[in-house]
Amino acid sequence: MESGDLRIFQCVAQEGNLTKAAAKLGYVQSNVTARIRLLEAEVGTTLFIRHNRGMTLSPAGEMLLTYADKIIGLLNEASKALGATSTPSGPLRIGSTQTAAAVRLPELFAKYYKQYPDVSLSLATGNSQMLIDQVIGYELEGAFIGCSCDHPDIESVDVFDEELFVVSSGVGPEEELTRKPILVYSMGCSYRQTLEEWLLSSGVNRPVIMEFGTLEAIISGVTSGMGISLLPEIVIRQQIETGNLRKHSLPSGISRMMTRFITRKDAFVSSALGAFMAMLPREYDMIESGSTSEVEL
Repeated sequence: MESGDLRIFQCVAQEGNLTKAAAKLGYVQSNVTARIRLLEAEVGTTLFIRHNRGMTLSPAGEMLLTYADKIIGLLNEASKALGATSTPSGPLRIGSTQTAAAVRLPELFAKYYKQYPDVSLSLATGNSQMLIDQVIGYELEGAFIGCSCDHPDIESVDVFDEELFVVSSGVGPEEELTRKPILVYSMGCSYRQTLEEWLLSSGVNRPVIMEFGTLEAIISGVTSGMGISLLPEIVIRQQIETGNLRKHSLPSGISRMMTRFITRKDAFVSSALGAFMAMLPREYDMIESGSTSEVEL
Protein backbone atom coordinates (compact mmCIF):
# COMPACT_ATOMS: atom_id res chain seq x y z
CA MET A 1 0.00 0.00 0.00
CA GLU A 2 1.73 3.17 -1.24
CA SER A 3 1.43 6.53 0.45
CA GLY A 4 0.52 8.04 -2.93
CA ASP A 5 -2.44 5.70 -3.22
CA LEU A 6 -3.56 6.65 0.28
CA ARG A 7 -3.40 10.34 -0.59
CA ILE A 8 -5.54 9.74 -3.68
CA PHE A 9 -7.97 7.66 -1.62
CA GLN A 10 -8.16 10.37 1.03
CA CYS A 11 -8.84 13.08 -1.55
CA VAL A 12 -11.60 11.07 -3.25
CA ALA A 13 -13.16 10.40 0.16
CA GLN A 14 -13.10 14.11 0.99
CA GLU A 15 -14.46 15.27 -2.37
CA GLY A 16 -16.93 12.41 -2.91
CA ASN A 17 -16.36 12.74 -6.63
CA LEU A 18 -13.64 11.43 -8.96
CA THR A 19 -13.66 14.48 -11.22
CA LYS A 20 -13.26 16.93 -8.34
CA ALA A 21 -10.58 14.80 -6.71
CA ALA A 22 -8.61 14.53 -9.96
CA ALA A 23 -8.77 18.30 -10.45
CA LYS A 24 -7.61 18.94 -6.90
CA LEU A 25 -4.73 16.47 -7.23
CA GLY A 26 -3.76 17.63 -10.73
CA TYR A 27 -4.27 14.16 -12.23
CA VAL A 28 -6.39 12.95 -15.12
CA GLN A 29 -9.57 11.25 -13.93
CA SER A 30 -8.70 7.91 -15.51
CA ASN A 31 -5.52 7.76 -13.44
CA VAL A 32 -7.42 8.40 -10.22
CA THR A 33 -10.03 5.78 -11.13
CA ALA A 34 -7.34 3.20 -11.89
CA ARG A 35 -5.47 3.88 -8.63
CA ILE A 36 -8.66 3.50 -6.57
CA ARG A 37 -9.47 0.20 -8.29
CA LEU A 38 -5.93 -1.09 -7.70
CA LEU A 39 -6.18 -0.11 -4.04
CA GLU A 40 -9.51 -1.94 -3.70
CA ALA A 41 -7.96 -5.00 -5.33
CA GLU A 42 -4.99 -4.82 -2.97
CA VAL A 43 -7.11 -4.66 0.20
CA GLY A 44 -9.63 -7.15 -1.19
CA THR A 45 -12.78 -5.15 -0.57
CA THR A 46 -14.88 -2.30 -1.94
CA LEU A 47 -13.90 1.07 -0.50
CA PHE A 48 -16.55 3.23 -2.19
CA ILE A 49 -20.23 2.88 -3.00
CA ARG A 50 -20.82 4.39 -6.44
CA HIS A 51 -24.08 6.24 -7.11
CA ASN A 52 -25.47 9.00 -9.35
CA ARG A 53 -24.38 11.77 -7.00
CA GLY A 54 -20.79 10.57 -6.73
CA MET A 55 -19.05 8.18 -4.34
CA THR A 56 -19.67 7.40 -0.67
CA LEU A 57 -17.32 5.49 1.59
CA SER A 58 -18.25 1.91 2.33
CA PRO A 59 -17.82 0.65 5.93
CA ALA A 60 -14.39 -0.71 4.93
CA GLY A 61 -13.58 2.63 3.31
CA GLU A 62 -14.46 4.51 6.49
CA MET A 63 -12.12 2.23 8.44
CA LEU A 64 -9.29 2.73 5.95
CA LEU A 65 -9.79 6.51 5.96
CA THR A 66 -9.17 6.57 9.72
CA TYR A 67 -5.78 4.96 9.19
CA ALA A 68 -5.03 6.95 6.03
CA ASP A 69 -5.59 10.24 7.89
CA LYS A 70 -3.14 9.15 10.59
CA ILE A 71 -0.51 7.87 8.16
CA ILE A 72 -0.66 10.92 5.89
CA GLY A 73 -0.68 13.20 8.91
CA LEU A 74 2.46 11.56 10.28
CA LEU A 75 4.18 11.76 6.89
CA ASN A 76 3.37 15.46 6.70
CA GLU A 77 4.65 15.93 10.24
CA ALA A 78 7.91 14.17 9.32
CA SER A 79 8.30 16.40 6.28
CA LYS A 80 7.77 19.51 8.40
CA ALA A 81 10.23 18.31 11.05
CA LEU A 82 12.93 17.62 8.48
CA GLY A 83 12.44 20.97 6.80
CA ALA A 84 12.07 22.99 9.98
CA THR A 85 14.08 26.13 10.61
CA SER A 86 14.61 28.13 13.77
CA THR A 87 12.98 31.19 12.18
CA PRO A 88 9.17 30.98 11.99
CA SER A 89 8.15 30.50 8.37
CA GLY A 90 5.94 28.40 6.13
CA PRO A 91 2.25 27.52 6.53
CA LEU A 92 0.44 27.62 9.87
CA ARG A 93 -3.16 26.39 9.91
CA ILE A 94 -5.20 27.52 12.92
CA GLY A 95 -8.86 26.79 13.65
CA SER A 96 -11.32 28.68 15.81
CA THR A 97 -14.93 28.94 16.81
CA GLN A 98 -16.67 31.76 14.97
CA THR A 99 -17.11 33.85 18.09
CA ALA A 100 -13.42 33.76 19.03
CA ALA A 101 -12.45 34.36 15.41
CA ALA A 102 -14.67 37.44 15.19
CA VAL A 103 -13.64 39.25 18.35
CA ARG A 104 -10.40 37.73 19.65
CA LEU A 105 -8.15 36.73 16.81
CA PRO A 106 -7.91 39.70 14.41
CA GLU A 107 -5.61 41.68 16.73
CA LEU A 108 -3.56 38.60 17.62
CA PHE A 109 -3.15 37.58 13.99
CA ALA A 110 -2.16 41.10 12.98
CA LYS A 111 0.53 41.26 15.66
CA TYR A 112 1.76 37.78 14.82
CA TYR A 113 2.01 38.51 11.11
CA LYS A 114 3.80 41.81 11.77
CA GLN A 115 6.40 39.96 13.85
CA TYR A 116 6.64 36.86 11.61
CA PRO A 117 5.86 37.94 8.02
CA ASP A 118 7.35 34.75 6.54
CA VAL A 119 4.57 32.64 8.08
CA SER A 120 1.58 31.91 5.84
CA LEU A 121 -1.13 32.06 8.49
CA SER A 122 -4.59 30.70 7.66
CA LEU A 123 -7.77 30.43 9.73
CA ALA A 124 -10.58 27.87 9.50
CA THR A 125 -13.78 28.32 11.52
CA GLY A 126 -16.25 25.74 12.78
CA ASN A 127 -17.88 24.37 15.89
CA SER A 128 -15.75 22.94 18.68
CA GLN A 129 -16.28 19.26 17.81
CA MET A 130 -15.42 19.85 14.17
CA LEU A 131 -12.22 21.64 15.17
CA ILE A 132 -11.22 18.84 17.54
CA ASP A 133 -11.67 16.32 14.72
CA GLN A 134 -9.55 18.44 12.38
CA VAL A 135 -6.72 18.71 14.89
CA ILE A 136 -6.85 14.96 15.53
CA GLY A 137 -6.77 14.39 11.76
CA TYR A 138 -3.69 16.63 11.31
CA GLU A 139 -5.73 19.08 9.22
CA LEU A 140 -5.00 21.91 11.66
CA GLU A 141 -1.90 22.59 13.76
CA GLY A 142 -4.05 23.98 16.55
CA ALA A 143 -7.49 25.37 17.31
CA PHE A 144 -9.42 27.54 19.74
CA ILE A 145 -12.41 25.60 21.12
CA GLY A 146 -15.15 26.48 23.60
CA CYS A 147 -15.26 23.24 25.57
CA SER A 148 -13.06 20.77 27.41
CA CYS A 149 -11.46 17.94 25.43
CA ASP A 150 -10.43 14.66 27.03
CA HIS A 151 -9.26 12.92 23.86
CA PRO A 152 -6.02 11.02 24.64
CA ASP A 153 -4.22 12.50 21.61
CA ILE A 154 -5.05 16.12 22.47
CA GLU A 155 -3.47 18.55 24.88
CA SER A 156 -4.98 21.94 25.67
CA VAL A 157 -4.03 25.29 27.16
CA ASP A 158 -6.57 27.53 28.90
CA VAL A 159 -6.63 30.80 27.00
CA PHE A 160 -9.35 33.03 28.35
CA ASP A 161 -12.31 32.75 30.66
CA GLU A 162 -15.48 34.67 29.89
CA GLU A 163 -18.89 35.17 31.44
CA LEU A 164 -21.80 34.20 29.23
CA PHE A 165 -25.17 35.92 29.04
CA VAL A 166 -28.52 35.11 27.55
CA VAL A 167 -29.25 38.00 25.20
CA SER A 168 -32.59 39.30 23.99
CA SER A 169 -33.88 42.36 22.18
CA GLY A 170 -34.18 45.52 24.21
CA VAL A 171 -37.96 45.26 24.37
CA GLY A 172 -40.41 42.69 25.70
CA PRO A 173 -41.20 41.33 29.17
CA GLU A 174 -38.67 39.17 31.02
CA GLU A 175 -41.06 36.26 31.49
CA GLU A 176 -41.25 35.65 27.72
CA LEU A 177 -37.57 34.71 27.42
CA THR A 178 -37.94 30.95 27.69
CA ARG A 179 -40.83 30.94 25.22
CA LYS A 180 -38.82 32.48 22.41
CA PRO A 181 -36.92 30.51 19.73
CA ILE A 182 -33.19 30.12 20.31
CA LEU A 183 -30.81 31.41 17.64
CA VAL A 184 -27.68 29.25 17.50
CA TYR A 185 -25.00 27.68 15.35
CA SER A 186 -25.23 24.07 14.20
CA MET A 187 -24.86 21.04 16.47
CA GLY A 188 -21.49 20.85 18.19
CA CYS A 189 -21.54 24.50 19.27
CA SER A 190 -20.66 24.91 22.97
CA TYR A 191 -22.89 27.99 23.36
CA ARG A 192 -25.84 26.06 22.00
CA GLN A 193 -25.27 23.22 24.45
CA THR A 194 -25.16 25.60 27.43
CA LEU A 195 -28.27 27.46 26.30
CA GLU A 196 -30.23 24.23 25.87
CA GLU A 197 -29.06 23.13 29.34
CA TRP A 198 -30.37 26.36 30.86
CA LEU A 199 -33.71 26.05 29.07
CA LEU A 200 -34.07 22.44 30.24
CA SER A 201 -33.51 23.57 33.83
CA SER A 202 -36.24 26.16 33.22
CA GLY A 203 -38.69 23.47 32.12
CA VAL A 204 -38.32 23.87 28.35
CA ASN A 205 -37.62 20.42 26.92
CA ARG A 206 -37.99 21.07 23.19
CA PRO A 207 -37.21 24.70 22.33
CA VAL A 208 -37.77 26.07 18.85
CA ILE A 209 -34.29 26.13 17.30
CA MET A 210 -33.18 28.40 14.46
CA GLU A 211 -29.72 27.65 13.09
CA PHE A 212 -27.58 30.41 11.60
CA GLY A 213 -24.24 30.22 9.84
CA THR A 214 -22.64 33.41 11.13
CA LEU A 215 -22.34 35.39 14.34
CA GLU A 216 -23.60 38.52 12.61
CA ALA A 217 -26.81 36.76 11.57
CA ILE A 218 -27.46 35.57 15.13
CA ILE A 219 -26.96 39.05 16.59
CA SER A 220 -29.19 40.64 13.93
CA GLY A 221 -31.89 38.05 14.58
CA VAL A 222 -31.85 38.67 18.32
CA THR A 223 -31.84 42.44 17.81
CA SER A 224 -34.94 42.19 15.60
CA GLY A 225 -36.78 40.27 18.34
CA MET A 226 -36.73 36.95 16.49
CA GLY A 227 -35.47 35.03 19.54
CA ILE A 228 -32.75 34.75 22.17
CA SER A 229 -29.17 33.52 22.12
CA LEU A 230 -26.17 32.96 24.38
CA LEU A 231 -22.99 34.97 23.89
CA PRO A 232 -20.06 36.47 25.81
CA GLU A 233 -20.52 40.14 26.58
CA ILE A 234 -17.56 41.28 24.49
CA VAL A 235 -19.48 40.21 21.38
CA ILE A 236 -22.58 42.27 22.06
CA ARG A 237 -21.20 45.11 24.22
CA GLN A 238 -21.93 47.81 21.66
CA GLN A 239 -25.53 46.66 21.16
CA ILE A 240 -26.07 46.58 24.93
CA GLU A 241 -24.74 50.12 25.34
CA THR A 242 -27.06 51.40 22.60
CA GLY A 243 -30.05 49.58 24.12
CA ASN A 244 -30.63 47.30 21.15
CA LEU A 245 -29.87 44.20 23.22
CA ARG A 246 -30.36 43.25 26.84
CA LYS A 247 -28.27 40.71 28.74
CA HIS A 248 -29.52 38.27 31.36
CA SER A 249 -27.25 36.43 33.81
CA LEU A 250 -27.13 32.66 33.99
CA PRO A 251 -26.87 30.53 37.16
CA SER A 252 -23.30 30.38 38.43
CA GLY A 253 -22.73 26.76 37.44
CA ILE A 254 -23.09 27.44 33.71
CA SER A 255 -22.32 31.15 33.48
CA ARG A 256 -18.67 30.92 32.43
CA MET A 257 -16.87 29.34 29.50
CA MET A 258 -13.17 28.70 29.10
CA THR A 259 -11.76 28.95 25.61
CA ARG A 260 -8.87 26.54 25.10
CA PHE A 261 -6.16 26.22 22.49
CA ILE A 262 -5.63 22.58 21.52
CA THR A 263 -2.87 20.73 19.66
CA ARG A 264 -2.00 17.09 19.05
CA LYS A 265 0.31 15.63 21.69
CA ASP A 266 2.45 13.87 19.10
CA ALA A 267 2.50 16.67 16.54
CA PHE A 268 5.74 18.36 15.56
CA VAL A 269 5.75 21.88 17.01
CA SER A 270 7.21 24.02 14.26
CA SER A 271 8.89 27.31 15.03
CA ALA A 272 5.81 29.02 13.56
CA LEU A 273 3.42 27.18 15.90
CA GLY A 274 5.74 27.59 18.88
CA ALA A 275 5.91 31.36 18.32
CA PHE A 276 2.12 31.53 18.00
CA MET A 277 1.55 29.62 21.24
CA ALA A 278 4.09 31.78 23.05
CA MET A 279 1.94 34.80 22.28
CA LEU A 280 -1.23 33.39 23.83
CA PRO A 281 -0.64 34.07 27.55
CA ARG A 282 0.43 37.65 26.83
CA GLU A 283 -2.51 38.36 24.57
CA TYR A 284 -5.25 36.72 26.61
CA ASP A 285 -4.32 37.00 30.26
CA MET A 286 -7.71 38.45 31.04
CA ILE A 287 -11.23 37.69 32.18
CA GLU A 288 -13.87 39.57 30.27
CA SER A 289 -16.62 41.04 32.38
CA GLY A 290 -18.55 44.24 31.96
CA SER A 291 -20.22 46.75 34.18
CA THR A 292 -23.30 47.38 32.07
CA SER A 293 -26.64 46.61 33.68
CA GLU A 294 -27.94 43.09 33.48
CA VAL A 295 -31.03 41.16 34.45
CA GLU A 296 -30.74 38.17 36.80
CA LEU A 297 -32.52 35.04 35.61
